[in-house]
Amino acid sequence: MADFWLISVPLDKTSLTSVEKLKRTITKTHLGSCWKFSIPDLKVGILDSLVRVADDLLKLDALTESLIKKTCQCLKEVMEPTGVKVQEHDLANGDHGTHQKSAATSPLKTYLASLRVDLMNRITKFQWDKAKYPTALPLSTLTDIINKEVSQVETELRSRATAYNSLKASLESLELNLNGNLQTRSLNDVLRKDDLVVSEYLTTLLVVVSREKYLRWEKSYESLSEFVVPRSSRKIFEDGDGGIFTVTLFKRAVCKFKAKAQESKFIVRDYSFDEEERKQQEIMKLSVHKKDQYGIFVRWLKVNFTQVFIAWIHLKALRVFVESVLRYGLPVNYQALLLETDRKRSKKLKEELSSLFVHLDPTASMKEVSCDIPGLCQQEYSSYICFHIGTSMLEISEPSTT
Repeated sequence: MADFWLISVPLDKTSLTSVEKLKRTITKTHLGSCWKFSIPDLKVGILDSLVRVADDLLKLDALTESLIKKTCQCLKEVMEPTGVKVQEHDLANGDHGTHQKSAATSPLKTYLASLRVDLMNRITKFQWDKAKYPTALPLSTLTDIINKEVSQVETELRSRATAYNSLKASLESLELNLNGNLQTRSLNDVLRKDDLVVSEYLTTLLVVVSREKYLRWEKSYESLSEFVVPRSSRKIFEDGDGGIFTVTLFKRAVCKFKAKAQESKFIVRDYSFDEEERKQQEIMKLSVHKKDQYGIFVRWLKVNFTQVFIAWIHLKALRVFVESVLRYGLPVNYQALLLETDRKRSKKLKEELSSLFVHLDPTASMKEVSCDIPGLCQQEYSSYICFHIGTSMLEISEPSTT
């Protein structure tokens, strides 16, 4: 995965010469790529205002990056849960045709791959959105616009994620009960209505018996009550834990039979065809609703992830502008560059940058910047201005083989 660095240097003769050397070195040694990063002329304002804006941008940067990671993580969790159906992915992507997808194809991986390409283009070909962030507005107002945008998405993400996860949990709970153990699973697929005797005087009970108690059940069920119909027990379902047996008896003996059965560790379970059918219908209803909400939620996540990421790049541009004015002074005279490199080569590129721009602050390597709030100090101090643009959230961690 590539790393992006947004750097800024003053337009003095020495720095310009260093920039040209940097471009040649990057090309010659294949350390990465370099682009000019265009930032429009913004309103500087007074020094006190600049300092306050710089502090606000620092905090907003951390908040926005956190939201980007949360949104992407939510997208991963929604699109790639265990046992997810391909049809849901097709719905979210607007694919209602009969196009067949390979079982090995991950819709999430495909989407993230295309998203990386799209975001890289947006970063490397960055253009300030003057309609959304008018350059005539004060820096503090531009910061507020981004802050409101980020806060609104964060609030809506929390609300939508809670609603979707609640719907998902309700469906999973019903499915777990109907496909769970012998005491809760649905029997509508193995039990017919004529398997149960229901008359004015007689009724049929369903009894859960563990495997090791099969013989005991066969020998004792008729004696659990004097009103049990002889030889009325029949096994209708079985799994690895045990089986479900029917037994017919007079209705007036049900309470006594249940008590005696409990003493022998036999579990009489309640069962109603109408109730089971109602649960099945509820599952079907929730499944349809979840599929609809899945498509809506995934589309919302995709759109808002991209929008917040774009806002983040504008925020980085604001930080470069403000820091350049604070460090290099007036009149505004700096050059912003976007660098992209492989993580394996990042150390070498940092060394090259430090060497080329050491003249801006020869003591930079000896300076230590302290930070009491983890996450707010995003980069170490250097002689040039540098901000990191991370894309690691787009990676998918491979499952462990151990």
